Amino acid sequence: MDLLKTGITKGGSSSNRVVVGHFSAPFLRVYPWSSAGFGAKFPDPVSEPESGVNSAVFNHLSTVVAAGFEVSPYVAAYNWSSAGFGARFSAPETLPGANARAVAFNHDSTAIAVASQSTPYVTVYPWSPAGFGAKFANPTFLPENALGVVFNHDSTAIAVIYATYPYIAVYAWSPAGFGARFANPSPAPTSVPLGVAFSPDSSAIAVATDSNPYVSVWAWSGAGFGAKFADPETLPGGRCFAVVFAKSGEYIAVAENNTEYVGVYPWSGAGFGARYADPITPPSGKANAVAFSDDDSSIIFAHNSSPYISAYPWSAAGFGAKHTNPVDLPPNNGLAVNFN
Repeated sequence: MDLLKTGITKGGSSSNRVVVGHFSAPFLRVYPWSSAGFGAKFPDPVSEPESGVNSAVFNHLSTVVAAGFEVSPYVAAYNWSSAGFGARFSAPETLPGANARAVAFNHDSTAIAVASQSTPYVTVYPWSPAGFGAKFANPTFLPENALGVVFNHDSTAIAVIYATYPYIAVYAWSPAGFGARFANPSPAPTSVPLGVAFSPDSSAIAVATDSNPYVSVWAWSGAGFGAKFADPETLPGGRCFAVVFAKSGEYIAVAENNTEYVGVYPWSGAGFGARYADPITPPSGKANAVAFSDDDSSIIFAHNSSPYISAYPWSAAGFGAKHTNPVDLPPNNGLAVNFN
């Protein structure tokens, strides 16, 4: 198995940091993470983001933390080390469009993409230890009102979800930038997608949507979209704001608006398995984001009511007992969460 593609480091060590984006200052925070749960929060960045953080990610080398938010300059990136936040990188010379809804690094950390709700809607920059490079040329087709962006795991494709039919655009990607747009999926998503993810082996692409069936997955290959997988037998309880595959590719999880706010299913080449039982202590409100740790031993949700983040042990048996909340909670609405 390709360790870069799975996100599992040699020797099987698991994620040891959790980044959370939230609605009010300092907008971004990071906690140590272990099998025992949350540690004491790292000091906040000296130059915090300018508004609530909609998306927060580490690069795949865990040397950078990036955030997307609603006001200029819309994207911020920070050096990261075992000591915590370092200096903030200079903003890109050409800013992304207003209200950045998502930010993503490709898997060798040579590019960073931003999805925004104003033109050009998707903006990609070269990335190096010096920070942002000169923006890549825009794709020929601009996906209006972009809500999410993700690279596949060998950086040969970049997917953007947006608010008008057919709701998703996937482009070939190379070190030269955007290539041709792949043909649309058939059938297309049923409604506006709010989350998008490739499986770790790039054999599937999933979207979370705001209406029935709430989560949809298509086969993916170098030729583009394949057939849509059958919907899960037990659908999510309502609008889904995020979707993610486990790093092993054995599970798929959604962040929901209704019922228990979380949903996890086994995943295989055959598609969805039977939905796992919900956690005994579910998140306390609408879940906006979800992430698995790199060894699939933990799952975490960001949500809109206190304690704003909820984390659980995870195994093939499903959810374990909820981890104790961090001592220093996010101040309000958890909008983004990721492990390094």
